[in-house]
Amino acid sequence: MNNTGARVREVDVVVVGAGQAGLSGAYHLRRTGFEPERDFVVLDHAPRPGGAWQFRWPSLTYGKVHGMHSLPGMELTDADPDRPSSEVVAEYFDAYEHAFDLRVRRPVDVRAVREGDAGRLLVETSDGTWSTRVLINATGTWDRPFWPRYPGQETFRGRQLHTAQYAGPRDFAGQRVVVVGGGASGTQHLLEIAPYAAATTWVTRRPPVFREGPFSEDVGREAVALVEERVRQGLPPKSVVSVTGLPLNDAIRQGLADGVLDRLPMFDRITEDGVEWDDGRRVDADVILWATGFRAAVEHLAPLRLREPGGGIRVEGTRVAADPRIHLVGYGPSASTIGANRAGRAAVRDIRRLLSDAPKNAPVATPVTPVAASATPVAVEAGG
Repeated sequence: MNNTGARVREVDVVVVGAGQAGLSGAYHLRRTGFEPERDFVVLDHAPRPGGAWQFRWPSLTYGKVHGMHSLPGMELTDADPDRPSSEVVAEYFDAYEHAFDLRVRRPVDVRAVREGDAGRLLVETSDGTWSTRVLINATGTWDRPFWPRYPGQETFRGRQLHTAQYAGPRDFAGQRVVVVGGGASGTQHLLEIAPYAAATTWVTRRPPVFREGPFSEDVGREAVALVEERVRQGLPPKSVVSVTGLPLNDAIRQGLADGVLDRLPMFDRITEDGVEWDDGRRVDADVILWATGFRAAVEHLAPLRLREPGGGIRVEGTRVAADPRIHLVGYGPSASTIGANRAGRAAVRDIRRLLSDAPKNAPVATPVTPVAASATPVAVEAGG
C-alpha cells in the first residue's frame, strides 16, 4: 500500500515510454527472459502506438524521413513512401507490440518517480503506483517543445506556433511567415510553406551548416561521440544534427537557389506586426513558427534530484551516474532511431547484471547523492 491506501504493484523493471527506445528496451527484456506484466511493465502516455511519430504532420511522408531504422527483431519493409510517416510508423509499432507480446499499457501518465522502500523506486502514474527495482526512461522530447523568449513576444497580434503544433503548409496560405530555427524541421517547414505563403523569412541564431557528401558511419560515430561527451559531463544533450550539419540534398539546393533558404540572423525583438533588428531592419509577419527544438521530457524524475550543475543528467552509457537503477534511453547520443535500438540492448544488458548481483528483495545499489543541481530545464535542440 502507498500512503493513500491504494495497492502498489511490484515488478523488476518499469519502462516509461513506448517509442523506438522504449520498445527496443522492452524487446530486449522479453528476449532475455523477462515476462511482461510479471517482471516488467511498459507504460505509455500516448493514446495509441506510434511514439512521437503519430503526432507528426501529414505532409511528412515516409519517403521524406531520413535515417529511420527498423526496431530490433522485425524489419519495416515495403512501406509506401507517399503515405504519411505518422501512419506508416504507427502501424509498424502496433504490429511490433503484438508480434512480441509487449502488452503496453496506455494511456498512462507517469507523474513522478520517487525513492521507495528497500532500495526500490516508486513510479506514480494516472493508473496507480508501481514499485520497481530498475527504471528504463524512454520519454523522448516531443512533449517538451522549447519556446525561446524575446522582448515584445506577448504583443504580437498574429499567430505563434511550434513545430509540435505544425499541421501542414496549407494553414499558411497567403500569409507572411517567419520561421525560426536552423535545424531539419525549420528547413522542411520553409520548403513546404513557401509555395503557399505570401512571403517567408528564415531566421537562426547561428549560420546554418550544410553537409556535402554521404553521411558515413565515421561521420555518424564522430557526431555521436561529441553528443555523448556532453551527457557524460552532465551537460544538456544537443541533437546529432546540431553537430553534423544539414544534408545538402536536392530539395535544399533548390531552396537555396530560389532564395527560400536565405537566412537572416536572429531578430532582436517582436512587435505587434512582426519582428525587428537593432540595425533598423524589420519584417512584417502574420505568423511566427518556432522550429526551435525540444527539451528532454524528464520532469517526472525531478524528485530524485538527478540534474547536475550544468543543467543536464550525467549519463554513462545509458546509466544515470548518480543512480545506477535508472537508465535513460533515447537521450542524448541515443536519440536517433538506430541509437535507441543500441541503447535498449545496452541498458538491458546492464540491468541484468545489476539485478543478478542483488537478492530479489534487497536494494540493487546505493544511489549516489548528487550535488545540488539546477532545476532549470535546458533546451535539447534549439535549432538555430
